[in-house]
Order: sequence, then C-alpha cells, then structure tokens
Amino acid sequence: MVDEIVNRVANSGLINLDLSDYAPTKTFDEIDLKQFLFEGFILKEKEFRNTLKAFDFSAYENKVVAINCSSDCIIPMWAFMLITSHLNNVASEIHFGTKNEVFQKLFLQNIESINPDEFENKKVIVKGCGHIPLNEDLYVAITKKLQNTVSSLMFGEACSAVPVFKKK
Repeated sequence: MVDEIVNRVANSGLINLDLSDYAPTKTFDEIDLKQFLFEGFILKEKEFRNTLKAFDFSAYENKVVAINCSSDCIIPMWAFMLITSHLNNVASEIHFGTKNEVFQKLFLQNIESINPDEFENKKVIVKGCGHIPLNEDLYVAITKKLQNTVSSLMFGEACSAVPVFKKK
C-alpha cells in the first residue's frame, strides 16, 4: 500500500495574498516640466505658456500621467496647474510625482479599497516577493487593513511564514 501525498498547505485554510494582484493595470507616462523650462532651469512665463500651447499632448491620451520636475529649481504652483489644464481632456488621470511614485500611490489606493470582511477570521499570508517592486507603504497598508479582521496575519510563504499578528 502506497501512502498518499497530502498537501497540508492546501488543506490548512491559509489564504495566500499576493499584493501584486492589486497593482494598477493602467498605462502610465510621465511629464517632466524641465523640458519646458528655459535652459532646463528657468521658468519664463510667456515661453512656458507658448511651449505648452505648441506641445502635442495626444501621446498622453487615456494614460495615467505623472507630472514632476527633475530640475533643482523653483517652480510656481500655477505651472503645475497650467500643464494639468492641458492634460485634463486627454489623460485618464493626472497626479503629481514621478512615474514610480504615482504607481505606488495608486497601488496603495487599490490596497486601501480591499474589503477586509472577505478575510474575516481567516489565516492570511502576505506574499513576500514577486515580479513587481513593492514598497514598505504597501505592507503597512495591508497590515492596517486586515489586522482587526483576520485570525492571523503572516508574511512570506507557507513553508517559512513569519508571524505578524495572531488574534487572541
């Protein structure tokens, strides 16, 4: 008689939560205001306005656009408002920050929109590695979101999970 192989992890009731499942799926692009500045450093209002009027914003159609300025200079707030006014009817969303910062911000919003009741009294393992770079904010957010709902929260893989929280 051959002993049957039993997958104890599958039978344990553990829920493996991969944060990358909550990554934004939208197309992202970035506009660096530096390209609209005189010598990449000085904002001259008239030239700035003319450059924006002549610029083809159609490349940003239906994309999430991150607006930032990589030049170490002072940019007045109205400049961000002005470029946003040009993007408003083209882009699907407009945010301030680098492409990666905006990606992480929207990622965080997706995690914060999770219904914690789906995990009520469950044992949850938050996957520790994946193909998308995850920052610490995301792990903080999922912990805050689930801690008061789950029976236990762990980090890693089922074979080597690190306990984070256990309801008493």
